[in-house]
Amino acid sequence: MDQNLLAAERAGLSRRDALRLATAGVTMGGMCGWLPVLARAEAGTVPTAKTAKKSCIVLWMDGGPSHLDTFDPKPEAKGAGDFKPIDTSAPGIRISENLPLLARQMHRVSLLRGMSTQEGAHPRAKYLMHTGYREGQGGIAYPSLGAIVSSELGQPEFPLPSYVSVGGRTYGAAFLGARHQPLVVGDPAKGVENLRAGVGLGQFDKRVDLLSEMESAFRRDYPVGPGIDHQITYQRAVTMMKCQEAKAFSLNLEPEALRAKYGDSRFAQGCLLARRLVETGVRFVEVNLGGWDTHQDNFDRVKKLSGTIDQPVAALLQDLSDRGMLETTLVIWMGDFGRTPKINARSAKPGRDHFPRAWTAWMAGGGVPGGQVVGKTDPEGGTVANRPVAVLDFMATTCKLLGINPDKQNQSGNGRPIRLVDKGYKLVTEVLG
Repeated sequence: MDQNLLAAERAGLSRRDALRLATAGVTMGGMCGWLPVLARAEAGTVPTAKTAKKSCIVLWMDGGPSHLDTFDPKPEAKGAGDFKPIDTSAPGIRISENLPLLARQMHRVSLLRGMSTQEGAHPRAKYLMHTGYREGQGGIAYPSLGAIVSSELGQPEFPLPSYVSVGGRTYGAAFLGARHQPLVVGDPAKGVENLRAGVGLGQFDKRVDLLSEMESAFRRDYPVGPGIDHQITYQRAVTMMKCQEAKAFSLNLEPEALRAKYGDSRFAQGCLLARRLVETGVRFVEVNLGGWDTHQDNFDRVKKLSGTIDQPVAALLQDLSDRGMLETTLVIWMGDFGRTPKINARSAKPGRDHFPRAWTAWMAGGGVPGGQVVGKTDPEGGTVANRPVAVLDFMATTCKLLGINPDKQNQSGNGRPIRLVDKGYKLVTEVLG
């Protein structure tokens, strides 16, 4: 029954409810996909979006996507380009013609068209959007949102890392420590490689025990942070090698028909992997797609990139909804910043430059009301005309949606109290439901 209880806890059930379900014949094998919803209903404890433990999937568009050519089209603007806006499943909301499948999911999405941030250089903008703090602020390295979610919502006994980055490297845990560092999966089709020991299980266990003894002796003589981090990293790896949950990384276990709905690109496979990981109990997954730094050849590149995201992101939202997971899974689509309304003509194939003043991100699931637009840019897409959303606002609202207190303080390595989100934020109440 112990495994059933563990599975029940990950599905959001109490011990009492799990025992009631076991009596009714519901076992660990039923604790997957949409069955947790039926199980909780049977137990009479269906959690709401506000009470259930949340997960988060960030779809990171590396380089900064053009808002004008994706989710905030301005057909009458001077730099509009050739893309036409199309109607969506949300009345009154129009997006680029290059996103027809996502257009059918807009009733689930809240578009934040009033994003306005302060950093226009890629490294600093990425750091800001991942941590909520400016790089170098206060002389401290700050933990990323993924590490915060891992620290606040992750379960210590859960055998997989609570923070996984797919398709590219991201920002880490800083002073929150090695336990909340991201597991980086370069190719989602390959998953986590080298999870099988190269020797027999008995010999492997002996080697692990010997390593543990050596590290314990070292830490007695040198009780320093790096030694502890090293031990945690190895323990995490060994635990993953032995746990059943690691099967979440095997995309070939998914039905072919469902895999086809996502598509076969690396980003598509990353989206499918994100769903599998969240379903297993991972609290935060970031899926990366690069190529959005469109200084040159903006229109052809954005069209191609839009095609890359359209099918898998639409499939992800639909899949989460079909499995009863969307209400407890916050999906965020964002990048470094937006792109300039004005077209640069420095090359034969014009592009758009960096533009943090006004751009678009969006949220879906996790209790976010769909089918709405928050904020508005001017007719050229160059200024936020109403309802601006700053980075602090965005980070604090994300924390609130996930059930995390943005005012909580952690101790940095030098003992300073550091807030999860700095003072001065204004919650985006429109998406809080």
